[in-house]
Amino acid sequence: MNEPTTLEPAAPEAPARFAFPPEATGLLRSCVHCGLCLGACPTYRENGNENDSPRGRLYLMKGLSDGRLQPTEKVTGHLDLCLDCRACETACPSGVHYGRILEGTRAALVAGREPSWLEGALRAFVFGQLFTRPEALRFAAGLTRFMQKSGLRRAVHAAGLVKLLPKRLRDLEAMQPEIKEEPFRCHAPAVLPAMGGRAKKRVAFFSGCVMDVMMGEIHRATVKVMQAHGVEVLAVHGQQCCGALAFHAGEAEVGRKLARKNIEIFRGLGVDAIVNNSAGCGAALKEYGEALHGDKEAEAFSKLVKDVSEVLADLAPVVELRAPDPSRTLKVCYDEPCHLLHAQKITAQPKSVIQRIPGIRFVPLPDAEFCCGAAGIYNIVQPEMSRAVLARKIDAIKGTGADVVLTGNPGCILQIRQGCKAAGLACEVLHPMELFARAIA
Repeated sequence: MNEPTTLEPAAPEAPARFAFPPEATGLLRSCVHCGLCLGACPTYRENGNENDSPRGRLYLMKGLSDGRLQPTEKVTGHLDLCLDCRACETACPSGVHYGRILEGTRAALVAGREPSWLEGALRAFVFGQLFTRPEALRFAAGLTRFMQKSGLRRAVHAAGLVKLLPKRLRDLEAMQPEIKEEPFRCHAPAVLPAMGGRAKKRVAFFSGCVMDVMMGEIHRATVKVMQAHGVEVLAVHGQQCCGALAFHAGEAEVGRKLARKNIEIFRGLGVDAIVNNSAGCGAALKEYGEALHGDKEAEAFSKLVKDVSEVLADLAPVVELRAPDPSRTLKVCYDEPCHLLHAQKITAQPKSVIQRIPGIRFVPLPDAEFCCGAAGIYNIVQPEMSRAVLARKIDAIKGTGADVVLTGNPGCILQIRQGCKAAGLACEVLHPMELFARAIA
């Protein structure tokens, strides 16, 4: 391969604060630089820059590892532009654990530099308070819900005040979902019984953080669909954020703290599985054993974690199903969430469950395996590349003529929903469980 053009030798006077993680150093050796990952990478597909491909980024991380590079802004910029979608892992014939290497590198970069006062304060608030204290997130969501229900948000828009915000904040405000219901976890009974008599399975439900307070309707739909398949569901109180956003942002210790708390909360429940309905959360939960290396309890926890589609795929509904829209056949397509397809290697189960819904016509979505550009908070910190990646997705959706677009990750739902709205598409963007719940008589 051509070496990336931004390689910069280590400066003798540069402070030696960057300590590349030993486990990532070992994983780096598995890359043979064959280049089969290039075509799977969304950022490389957009700009054709080798530095912004998985192979190029691994080369840069190897340079950081052996001391040939310093973590300059130019070098780390290419790493920051990565969506961490892990499509390269699916394409890689050598089994390179790219996600683990990247997240280990980001953690070392965060630990090895002094952030500005503003960045430090923001990180401390977001990762030290907002996502580690469920009551703080519930308060923020409650305030948002009040603005929506009271008409205050409409008034702010009507007065043109939103236009005064910086573009990134305007984009973030536009993605804000309508908070239709109260948080799921606070009001759910401890045990939600299976329909149809004796339970086929008994599971604990992981409701997470953002989805719990802002998309409670998805959680309620998920539980309803599981109950309709004969599953008894435990609503577990006291659980925390899964830690995915912290791990992706290099705040590894925050992520590990959250992991330990969740393992403690879910301990000893005697369930068949710990079920979640978010691709990003599921990937993080299944990797607790790696995050807490050597912790046998973390490994046992991760083995119990299942995406809701994995549980439903092996069960038949125990209730009558009906068409979600009796007036017409709905044309439905499915977008593969990156951390469900590439991180968890789950692709057949969601589609098989969706195709059980009566009154729909399932149509394939071209490039469904490519990222939509949401990627956690990527659409906030890398808005230009996020929009470019999203544009391809919206073009593909438009070509299907779908009435409903389904995808199993909250960030993807918001990103695609905003993209479809901006493009003037009339389709609904839903979680698969929302559409399935409409079919339960």
